[in-house]
Amino acid sequence: MHTPKTIDDIQTMLSGQNYVAGRALSTVVFLSLTLGKPLFLEGEPGTGKTEIAKAIAAALGRRLIRLQCYEGLDASSAVYEWNFPAQMVAIRTAEAAGATDRKALQTELFSPEFLTERPLLQAMRPDPSGAPVLLIDELDRSDEPFEAFLLEALSDFQVTIPELGTIKAPEPPIVILTSNRTREVHDALKRRCLYHWVEYPDFAREMEILSARAPDASAALSREIVAFVQKLRSEDLFKKPGVAETIDWARCLLALDVISLSPQTIAETLGAVLKYQDDIARLEGGETKRLLDEARASLTS
Repeated sequence: MHTPKTIDDIQTMLSGQNYVAGRALSTVVFLSLTLGKPLFLEGEPGTGKTEIAKAIAAALGRRLIRLQCYEGLDASSAVYEWNFPAQMVAIRTAEAAGATDRKALQTELFSPEFLTERPLLQAMRPDPSGAPVLLIDELDRSDEPFEAFLLEALSDFQVTIPELGTIKAPEPPIVILTSNRTREVHDALKRRCLYHWVEYPDFAREMEILSARAPDASAALSREIVAFVQKLRSEDLFKKPGVAETIDWARCLLALDVISLSPQTIAETLGAVLKYQDDIARLEGGETKRLLDEARASLTS
């Protein structure tokens, strides 16, 4: 698929992948693709930040390369590693064959044949289908030194391997960074990107999402599910349910042939929506019925 020419094209493209995006998000995606700037998406877990990268890659027919960030992630783990076991086998094979040219052996050992490419290097490689989509997921989980390295890599879209030299992307990848804001990401990195805060959807948009992702759910059940989840998000919970949980819960209820919510059904399936025991314990007793009654009242108001 060719790069979309308008914001409406973006919305159509994403909806074709069952991703329902608002005008503001579609606009920043359009600008990111048009200007070739990285897109930085921040927001609560479960609001669809990772999914939009998958939707863009699928819609454009591009390869999706995902770098999952974690504490202690360093440049070598994100760019490349040498295949040490294979190098050791090659050394022993050379010794057994009586090879004496150490310089030739060293050149062979540090050749592309023994290079294990990690996401950042993979994203710099040419691809017949076009520049890949590079998803740098949950950047806030990484450490500040990795952020500094990433800032340099995204500035020039090139990486240096001492034994092989500098590798530059023939075409910059489509870069999407996400953060759950467990810590602040440095301003210098944000300035390289277009920024968008991904909110929880309102009732109408979440209904659209549920209709696209769980089409077998009846309209009546979907309305109750969305209304109840939205009420849950207004509670003082340790981890509010995201859109992913709404979809999972709907699928669970469909598997159980549930037609309408009841306090008992909610209690039995609450693990699909809430992931912390303290949050689940808050809904014991009459709390579940109270929230369900409030959700139903909101549907008639």
